[in-house]
Amino acid sequence: MTTVFFKGLGLIGSSLAQAIKLAHPDVIILASDPAPATIPYARQQGWLDAGVSEFERVAEADFIFLASPVDQIVADLKTLATRPLKPGVIVTDVGSTKQAILTAAAALADQKITFIGGHPMAGSHKSGVTAGRPDLFENAFYFQVPLNATAAQQAHLQALLSGAKVKWLTVTAATHDAIVAQISHLPHIIAAALVNQTKERFADQPLGMRLAAGGFKSVTRIAAADPTMWTAILLANAPVIRRQLADYIAHLQTLDQAIATQEAAAIHRFFAQAKHSRDQLNAPVKAPFYDLFLNLPDQVGALTAVTGKLATAGISITNIQLLEVREDINGILQLTFSTAAAHQAAQALLATEYELIERG
Repeated sequence: MTTVFFKGLGLIGSSLAQAIKLAHPDVIILASDPAPATIPYARQQGWLDAGVSEFERVAEADFIFLASPVDQIVADLKTLATRPLKPGVIVTDVGSTKQAILTAAAALADQKITFIGGHPMAGSHKSGVTAGRPDLFENAFYFQVPLNATAAQQAHLQALLSGAKVKWLTVTAATHDAIVAQISHLPHIIAAALVNQTKERFADQPLGMRLAAGGFKSVTRIAAADPTMWTAILLANAPVIRRQLADYIAHLQTLDQAIATQEAAAIHRFFAQAKHSRDQLNAPVKAPFYDLFLNLPDQVGALTAVTGKLATAGISITNIQLLEVREDINGILQLTFSTAAAHQAAQALLATEYELIERG
């Protein structure tokens, strides 16, 4: 019987636990979490077998997942190094930075305990156990950053997480931290700064914040993420984030200078380069994706109706996003599919009831 221990059942931890239980019903899942309501909720949902205090019963685990904020993961690794653990146990984490975590995990490696750094590249601006769901990571990239693991041990962890349906990538800690600092950490800083600056700008004009919608909400959605988690991330990956933040500020200063000197060509180049690079994100790659856009009526249950039709027809969605949403008109729903066949089937199914939109 395989036993899996989770320290932390927030969005990421609870989603992984549910994916494991769905694919491997016989696996025993134990967990601890500091939030009082978390364990009772998870037990009630049926995917948690037992709640424990801190690292109680951790010696029973074949796999240990550390799914707390990064600073807590570092502290927990040091604690685990002092505990008797099951021979052959695999310890992993889901932290958004890896260099600090692998440094802390060296104490486990010294005792011949296997550690594999992990980071699923999916999430939500929502947090907590109630936001978790087993399909959160479907088709998302999942970084593996092994410290002292063999290929067989990495494959063993991947098999346990087969129900998450992720795409695995093995990288070094330095590579991981540089990538996520640019595509995840920096955008969260920008979104939060924009929200804060806008709030200050409209301090005496409350109508301004009420009117903020469409592009503003799309750009700043991730600013609603958990402040405790993001404080830990920025402190743990500080050197890399500071370098990339300085680069970003330099770009803003260059644009500011172009505006001040009325350099139309430089301003145009700024936006043209950005448009070209952004368009490339949708260009076909080795694993192409296919987008379908439709007008979504501003009605209760409209989104559920669309996804329900696709689910009934057996059409899998890779990603789903609401674009240019305003409170008084229809929203634009972007559905992404991993195959041309799924895209075509969805198009044929939905065209009879919804207005499909061509977007360049």
